[in-house]
Order: sequence, then C-alpha cells, then structure tokens
Amino acid sequence: MTTYAPAPPPPRGPVSAAVLGRLRETDHPLPTPEEIAAAPPLGDDAQLALHLCYELHYRGFAGVPDSLEWDPDLLRVRGGLERRMLAELRDRATAHKHAHEALDDLLVEPADGDSLSHRLSEKGELWQLREYAAHRSIYHLKEADPHAWVLPRLYGRPKAGMAAVEYDEYGGGRADRIHAQLFADLMADLGLVTDYGHYLDAASAEALALVNLMSLFGLHRSLRGALVGHFATVETTSSPGSRRLADALRRVGAGERAVFFYDEHVEADAVHEQIVRHEVVDGLLDQEPGLDADIAFGVDATEHLEDRFGRALRAAWDAGESSLRSTAAAHPGSPA
Repeated sequence: MTTYAPAPPPPRGPVSAAVLGRLRETDHPLPTPEEIAAAPPLGDDAQLALHLCYELHYRGFAGVPDSLEWDPDLLRVRGGLERRMLAELRDRATAHKHAHEALDDLLVEPADGDSLSHRLSEKGELWQLREYAAHRSIYHLKEADPHAWVLPRLYGRPKAGMAAVEYDEYGGGRADRIHAQLFADLMADLGLVTDYGHYLDAASAEALALVNLMSLFGLHRSLRGALVGHFATVETTSSPGSRRLADALRRVGAGERAVFFYDEHVEADAVHEQIVRHEVVDGLLDQEPGLDADIAFGVDATEHLEDRFGRALRAAWDAGESSLRSTAAAHPGSPA
C-alpha cells in the first residue's frame, strides 16, 4: 500500500455529484433534502455520497481539506443519508429480536451451499476472484478500523475482549502482519493495484453498503450494540468462509501470499469468534441488557447486505458479465 489518500472518484448521480463538488469547492451547493429523498437509499448515488462523507474520518481524499471532516453542512447531508439507510434496513432486516438467537442461526450452514464463498470454492475462476478482491478492498485495506470506533463506547469486559481481537487484526504489534497489509499482499499476488481506494469507482453499490454499514454503526454511540452485532457476525462467519476462499485460490493457482490471507483468518477468526461471543456480546448484555435487540439488528443488517452483495456478483457472473462498474480490475478471460 503506497497511496495514503486516493483521488476523489467520479459521481454516480446528483447527490454524490453535489458532495464531490463541496469537497472540491467550499461554496459548492450541497444536495437538497428532496434530492436525498429521491435517491434509493442502498443505490449507487446515495451509497457513494455516504462513503465520501465517511472517508473524511479515515484517510480523506487527495486535495480535500482535512477541516471538512467536521463541516456542519456535510454532516447534515450525512445524517439525512444515514437516516434513510437505517430506515431501509430496519424495514428489511429484522429477522431476530434477541442477540443469541441471531448468532446461533449463523452457525447453521445453508443446505444448498449457495453462498458466494461456496460458489468461488466450487467453480470460481481467477478473474472472478480478482473481482471479488477488488470489491472487498474498499474495506480490507482499512480492516478493523471501523470497528475501532466502538472501543471508547465500551467499558470493562466487552472493551477488553474487543481490544484483544483488534490487537490481532492490527498484527499484534508487527506492521507486516496487520491484516490490511496482508490483504494488500493478496492483491499484489493477484496482479491488482494495492493503493488504498484504487477500486472505489469499480466497486458496486452493494459492496459500498457493506463498508458504510460499519462506519454508520461505529460512528454513533447509540448504535454501539449494532456494531457489536456486526462484528460478531463477521467473526462467526469468517472462519468457514475463509477456508472456502483459500481453497478457491489454491485451485486456480494463486500465489502463497494470496492464500495466506484467508488461511490466517481460518485460524484467527475461530479464536476471535469465541472471544466476541463470550466476552464482548455476553459482557455487553450483562452490562446493558437493553441492547439485546440492537445487537440482533446488527447481525440481521449485516447478513442482509452480505446476501445482496453475493446475489449481485453471482447474477453478473451467471449472465457472463463483470460484476465491476468499470474495467479497473479487468483480467484476461473477464467479460470486463
């Protein structure tokens, strides 16, 4: 990873165009409430606009002043986009009322094995794995950063458990073992550009929504339970999914560093799952039992958006098309 702050991407509609305009010119008009209300909350325009606002809290964008991170007008736009995304998710992703019930259901593998990792393990081609990595790079090149927002919002047992897992995600004190760096190594082995944010324009709305969900939960103390539910979902489902992805990469002849990223997660996340379930989730419920439904919502929202992402990629590939919005990650044999 060499680029600290990427260049701003092209817009995907009037809302993201207005936000981009404000990032470039301090007096550029921002989107109106009517424009925000007209944009589908999980669609390309709204999700890119939200991502632009959130990235100001991470690395920002080249040529964009750091002071815009707390610009009150941008925060009002972000708030409007967040409220619409939350309303959509609360309408569509509330299968469970209790945290343990939601997490227990994650342990049951679907009988048809229809997940994206199953698809890639069984018949994924190299170009499809490259596309998958390009989409996921929007998160994995800052892996664990969105979850770190919750640490100041926890105390005692759940804070200690969360910090222990985050310490592992950040390489246990070794820069070369930081998981974001390990994913950059995977990308390099697959012939992808490892610069932070390089594939932002290529990533789908479904991919952006998954990353935005973490920032949405992490940046609001009122959503600390949902963030814990999200994190527990990731750690619970990561180990078996990572095993399938490692198998897929071996099958197509990917390099050792590509396979290592997922092999590392098979072992590490099996341990992390136990810490998150028994220390973070149980610890938080002991302290704040009123967060039970919020944790369950975090699980359900994550699963809903993961399912959308998986369906979008499978539909594109089944149609013989690229899942990317641009040819930025094209590879010989890819429809892109």
